[in-house]
Amino acid sequence: MVLWVFGYGSLIWKAGFHHDDRVVGFIKDYRRVFYQGSTDHRGTPEYPGRTVTIEPLHGDVCWGVAYKVSGEEDEKAALEHLEVREKQYDVKAYLDFFTDPTSTTPAITGVMVYIASPDKKLNENYLGPASLEEMANQIVKAKGPSGPNRDYLFHLEEALLQLGCKNDKHVTDLANEVRRIISEQERIASS
Repeated sequence: MVLWVFGYGSLIWKAGFHHDDRVVGFIKDYRRVFYQGSTDHRGTPEYPGRTVTIEPLHGDVCWGVAYKVSGEEDEKAALEHLEVREKQYDVKAYLDFFTDPTSTTPAITGVMVYIASPDKKLNENYLGPASLEEMANQIVKAKGPSGPNRDYLFHLEEALLQLGCKNDKHVTDLANEVRRIISEQERIASS
């Protein structure tokens, strides 16, 4: 039995479980958005950070990595790790994963993906959309046990660039707005 897990957030740069292979690619008809609140890693219950989830959007693609986990013991350990790490994500989906933008045939069928749904009854930490400035201000201020929320955003931006994904406008625009706010705060503090 082989398990494939798709990472589109911090799983891109930090899997945290043993895997046999790591493949760069994308899922279709989804986009990455900073709509999930993080009260356990990049924020606190009093001041949640923002992390990514995916939402359906016909015609869009979400780049990331798929991890191949083989063997019963490794699969069990990976799932135990992920169930704790991704506990604020209330949906598990099995989607097609592509590596070639021109292909209509998936490279891997049925990769497991953790999704934070917008259903507030099932996902109390869902924050949803906000203006770019609101999200950026929240990210600048939030920090949790895994560190400042801004580090998560900047790591994601860097990881996507390393994958060759230069067209994730949501991540790029948000990172640029966070940098602008930080720069403005530093300018004010030094005057």
